[in-house]
Amino acid sequence: MIKVSVMYPNTPGARFDHDYYRDEHMPLVKSLMGDSCRHYTVDKGLGGATPGSPATYIGMCHIFCDSLAAFQGGFGPHVKQIMGDVANYTNLTPVMQISEVVVG
Repeated sequence: MIKVSVMYPNTPGARFDHDYYRDEHMPLVKSLMGDSCRHYTVDKGLGGATPGSPATYIGMCHIFCDSLAAFQGGFGPHVKQIMGDVANYTNLTPVMQISEVVVG
């Protein structure tokens, strides 16, 4: 299984609509990807490593797929529509990482 993490850096002037991300964007991604997305999670940054410090990422999601090929097959055909929706919830450029899940 793989996990695709999409993270939004918490930078000065960042705009991030958590409600839209949770209620509109991620359900759109899941519906477009269909069964190639087994499930996903959404995180809201609360704080950093030291008390009172800001979260490194203001928000993020993790998309779980059976394989890299499954992710690419589900996401690739819809990338334009998915990326076109980003401006509806943020002014940030996401950071993406694909990982193998070794403990689940």
